[in-house]
Amino acid sequence: MEAAPPPSAARRALSVGRLLAVRVAGAVFVLWAVATITFLAVRAIPGDPAEAVLGGPGSQAGPDALAAARAQYGLDLPFDIQYLRYLGLLATGDLGTSYALHDGVAHVIAEQLPATLVLTLVSLVLAWLLALGLAAWASRGGWGSRAVGGLLEITAAAVPHFWLGAVLIVLFSLTLGWLPAVSTSTPLGIVLPALTLAIPLAGFLGQVMREQIADAVTSPFALSARARGEGAAGLFWRHALRHASLPAVTLTGWALGSLISGAVVVETLFARQGLGSTLYNAVRIRDVPVVVGVVLVVALVYVVVTILADLAERALDPRRRA
Repeated sequence: MEAAPPPSAARRALSVGRLLAVRVAGAVFVLWAVATITFLAVRAIPGDPAEAVLGGPGSQAGPDALAAARAQYGLDLPFDIQYLRYLGLLATGDLGTSYALHDGVAHVIAEQLPATLVLTLVSLVLAWLLALGLAAWASRGGWGSRAVGGLLEITAAAVPHFWLGAVLIVLFSLTLGWLPAVSTSTPLGIVLPALTLAIPLAGFLGQVMREQIADAVTSPFALSARARGEGAAGLFWRHALRHASLPAVTLTGWALGSLISGAVVVETLFARQGLGSTLYNAVRIRDVPVVVGVVLVVALVYVVVTILADLAERALDPRRRA
């Protein structure tokens, strides 16, 4: 007699376990690739990393001081030995010591990460709200609303952060005087940086949601809902929006990585503390451990959120639960 097939719950658990194993293996590979590319890219920048240890290119350190700094941080070792030593430290969770700050990289990142996460999460919520509002308005209107909505979405998605941030500063700070041009610790201080990050992302998410909504309202389940007497508002909020949110949820991982990378420009533009400004300063003075540490943390956040977004999509989409 053939054995009975495993119950549905066990089959789903096995499927999720396989997914997590594949995702974790992929995450390890991504982190290794990011660490390697970052290490090679920073080493390729002209200049001597030992100068960062002694105060930067303007320190005018003598040959003996530079030689001592190279010996202290292993910069005098062969390139392949430096790389293997670097990977070994990363494998143990040791991100090294900042050349310029003379502090542990993990401590530097721990101090700056909360400000960047707050900015990123506020920007993500704003982007979702803007995308949802624009998609709802465009999909429930006529041809003109859809055309205008599509134009706004394309324009928003194409706007670079540095240009948008400068325009928002001129409009809301210098002209209207409503919001501070420099980011502060008050709630108003985060508005302009968050909008600068959220608007381009909202344009991209809005395009995806609007296309999915257009497909959903013409699908068989929408026709069945109309036959049961469902109105336009109910069809949108109860059926089409859930269908349209699936790809947007999948893109949340990419969106979070995009927001954190965009924070490099935005935090610098608005003089805001965080990982972005820390990374910018570290690249400028060739502080290799800080650059590598920040990039690895960003990559780790990206892969973790991607895994969580994929699990959320499986929970929302009944077709992927089996």
